[in-house]
Amino acid sequence: MSLPSPAAADALARWLETRSALEGTAANTIDAYRGDVAGFLGFMVQHRGEPQGLAALQRIGVGDMRAWMAAARAQGLSARSLARKLSAVRSFMRWLSEREGIEVTAVLSARAPRFTNKLPRPLAEDAARAMIDTVELQSETPWVAARDAAVLTLLYGCGLRISEALGLSGAAHPLPQVLRITGKGGKERVVPVIPAARDAVAAYVRLCPHDLAPDRPLFRGVRGGPLAARQIQAVMAATRMQLGLPASATPHAMRHSFATHLLEAGGDLRAIQELLGHASLSTTQAYTAVDSARLMEVYENAHPRA
Repeated sequence: MSLPSPAAADALARWLETRSALEGTAANTIDAYRGDVAGFLGFMVQHRGEPQGLAALQRIGVGDMRAWMAAARAQGLSARSLARKLSAVRSFMRWLSEREGIEVTAVLSARAPRFTNKLPRPLAEDAARAMIDTVELQSETPWVAARDAAVLTLLYGCGLRISEALGLSGAAHPLPQVLRITGKGGKERVVPVIPAARDAVAAYVRLCPHDLAPDRPLFRGVRGGPLAARQIQAVMAATRMQLGLPASATPHAMRHSFATHLLEAGGDLRAIQELLGHASLSTTQAYTAVDSARLMEVYENAHPRA
């Protein structure tokens, strides 16, 4: 893949700087944007056979966009991933157009490939409980068994993402009644901690042989390093096979189950949105597999004119 021209690379750097400094975009998202847009600019250099300076970028046509998308799909990129890349490219080109006055209609009008949103599949309440109870049986080492149960209890009991649970430091113990969690996009939320989660983490800490210093990770691997998400994924895979649960019974499914079971118990959709850290209520709706009848019930109970 060819490199973008110095002018285009400089514009990309300035755009990323703007997203990071002024809009608070998360570092991981900035890295993804950088790779997506740089890859697009590099492709255009190679495809068009000319350096893609700022003036040349406005000569990108519909055919060029189709060629880029076709090449990405030929390399095995999914429709969802290509749509994400196209979104990043559009955002960059729109920003560039506003500042440099160049014409980028062909890029902005390119249609993203269609893909089907896969709705999450939460576990039944008894299956979620069985997963936590049974995961302890996968290790003969008591502290490891307690650790795995503690992590799953945080996922299901507090609705944490696996990255958020594993991102806790020793300073988080003993767990308070509420945790301040920084989630995607640097958004902070307050999450109540149920007694079962506090007890599970306390049991793990009592048995853990490693020094859980305040500035070190709370959850550790066998050798004392930070616990990796793939280790929890692996132990859950073994547990779901033992229980006869489907492959969808993953760490993220425990978070889905937290939200769905709260809603089924009469929880308010907006409150659940806050607990999950979703920016959009529609995301929470899909996340909890809410049907239209349940949404109407929430609406009728909450709307002042209902």
